[in-house]
Amino acid sequence: MADTTDIKNGVVLKIEGQLWTIIDFQHVKPGKGGAFVRTKMRNVMSGKVVDKTYNAGTKIETATVDRRDYQYLYQDGDDYVFMNLEDYDQITVPGETVGETAGYMLENQELTIAMHDGGPLYLELPASVVLEITYTEPGLQGDRSSAGTKPATLETGKEIQVPLFVEQNTKVKVDTRTGDYLGRVN
Repeated sequence: MADTTDIKNGVVLKIEGQLWTIIDFQHVKPGKGGAFVRTKMRNVMSGKVVDKTYNAGTKIETATVDRRDYQYLYQDGDDYVFMNLEDYDQITVPGETVGETAGYMLENQELTIAMHDGGPLYLELPASVVLEITYTEPGLQGDRSSAGTKPATLETGKEIQVPLFVEQNTKVKVDTRTGDYLGRVN
């Protein structure tokens, strides 16, 4: 058990059996009344974001989340196999846990996996990855007032929107948090 003075960004709290990570916090000392801590938290499993306020000195339960570097090896049915880069142990992560992250993972790519009680919670990719476009239609200039976009399929099978000038077999940088096109890579 900890109290509200231990609240910092990245701390994981256990509330009603669920894990919540602190995104943002603010200690507030109003002129009248007791101090309190205003927090913004994200549910580790669902990604839902909520605001919660705690009175100063309130006891809170923290959870130990271990983040380790892994290398993506291969897909085994619906599951994904990763290798720990420190001791070379392999773990299998279910497809539900990997989720949308699979659209940005290539074999031998390094990433971070957060573990709690021996089970994987979620995967953290780098902010951007470089992937090749395997298929896209040729871009046609038409009568529109702003630059247009077109769908393109990446080598992982994920589809993103790219500008009209991007062609097939082009390497592009993609934001892993939003799926946005960030630019071409030589």
